[in-house]
Amino acid sequence: MSEVQDFIRETVTENPVVLFMKGTAQAPQCGFSARTVQILRAVGLSQVVVVNVLDDAEVRQGIKDFSNWPTIPQLYIKGEFVGGSDIVSEMYENGELETMLREAGALE
Repeated sequence: MSEVQDFIRETVTENPVVLFMKGTAQAPQCGFSARTVQILRAVGLSQVVVVNVLDDAEVRQGIKDFSNWPTIPQLYIKGEFVGGSDIVSEMYENGELETMLREAGALE
């Protein structure tokens, strides 16, 4: 198991909500990442750990291998891979995302 996989596993299991994205929450570097951040803010999530995959090519590839999902952003709640921008959007629209975040204790 590589250091990158260990880092990813630790990050997603030790934090309630983790978003692997291009850029930062303050300055997203792609539209999909920006949309995902907007949705998380819209449900009232204030605490999210953001990992900027543009800072590290190994993490950028490593997260795709870890989840077996080809695109970024990737959202994790309670160590569980939720999905990318499209799935997060869909879950937001049908109320599932808010429910999942509440059950994870991530929303007040």
